[in-house]
Amino acid sequence: TFGLCISYGIGFRLEPEGRTGFAHLFEHMMFEGTPNAPKGTFDRVLEGGGGSINGDTRFDFTEYVDTAPVSALEPTLWLEADRLKTLDFSPANLENQRKVVEEEVRVNVLNQPYGLFYAIDLPGKAFDKFPNMHNFYGEFKDLDAAKIQDVEAFFNHYYAPNNAILAIAGDVQPEQAFALVEKYFGSLAPRQVSPKPDVTEAPQTAERRFSQQDKLARVPALAIGYRMPPRSSRDAVTAALIGELLHNGQASLLYQALVKDKKVALEVSGGINFVFGTPFEFDGPTLLTSFVVYPPNLTEKDVLSAYDAVLSDLTTRGPSPAALERISAKMRSDWYANLEIPVSRASILAHATLFDGNPDRVNEIPEELERVTPQEVRAFAGKYLIKANRTLIDRVPAPAAGSKNAGGEEGAH
Repeated sequence: TFGLCISYGIGFRLEPEGRTGFAHLFEHMMFEGTPNAPKGTFDRVLEGGGGSINGDTRFDFTEYVDTAPVSALEPTLWLEADRLKTLDFSPANLENQRKVVEEEVRVNVLNQPYGLFYAIDLPGKAFDKFPNMHNFYGEFKDLDAAKIQDVEAFFNHYYAPNNAILAIAGDVQPEQAFALVEKYFGSLAPRQVSPKPDVTEAPQTAERRFSQQDKLARVPALAIGYRMPPRSSRDAVTAALIGELLHNGQASLLYQALVKDKKVALEVSGGINFVFGTPFEFDGPTLLTSFVVYPPNLTEKDVLSAYDAVLSDLTTRGPSPAALERISAKMRSDWYANLEIPVSRASILAHATLFDGNPDRVNEIPEELERVTPQEVRAFAGKYLIKANRTLIDRVPAPAAGSKNAGGEEGAH
């Protein structure tokens, strides 16, 4: 089998103002067929031969992944090149996918307890620039305002061969793969790609706190986000490791302290680039996020007191060498396991090339993880995991309708 990933340099963070949700909407449009390969052709060719296709949108890329027996490599490349030339830009297809995306928002956000507030609202409070802070799912008013001409313009501005990275991994001969890619993609002309926005943020200087009410939640939850160093900085690998040290599984520092020992939390999860993939695959400002669900008889203060004690201990004493080695070994093992799967390997290689211009970084990460010391973790915690660098949202169940405290006001406090 082979795995193929074609990643485009357009994601939530890079979509233009007034066009929130377009990157994700367009991911759906890419499955609506072309004049040469009507909707359903892709599925029949790959899934009919035992393969699969998918796509997803992240902050800094939109990717399309295919996996199938090697005999399907040539038709797959033809299909991917075909939908890079043009799509079936019909109002009916746009309306169909707009409804699908809006229903996805209703299911995943509007009708869910907590409504992904730790992934949508938290960056909106923690960052100050539109690219980093806007609702990645898109505002309904922007999605509803989209005309077919807007969609076609978006395609022409971002879905260009010179804004794409194609990676193929698995049981393929490099010479054959290069020849086939040249055959189907070689004649595609470059296009004028929209310049990327400036996503750099001024340093945060004071803690930001907010409270929200939730009509669907039965118990309160706290989201905490610390601004992280750039992915290209030397601190980035330490950041990734700390994210896992704090949050990964029942042996993690926060689970042990908050859930098991002090019983101030019901569940704890989080990490770097939380919800959106690995802690290495982003290319702009990001947060170390903690999502803590806590008992209704406790307050935000109770949870934060225990939470801050964990970070204070990390800053003053650092992690034990055994705990650090356990997490480092797990992260290296997970990284290698991902690289073993052809389609995952193609995906990881494509993102590294998209961000850094070459895929070498993929092979450096395990060694960099292994080299992180307890002293570096301590220094990182003292520099980044401080109150002035964090944003908090306390999300509490809304009072029952008719009670004097009812109402969904939100504000800083």
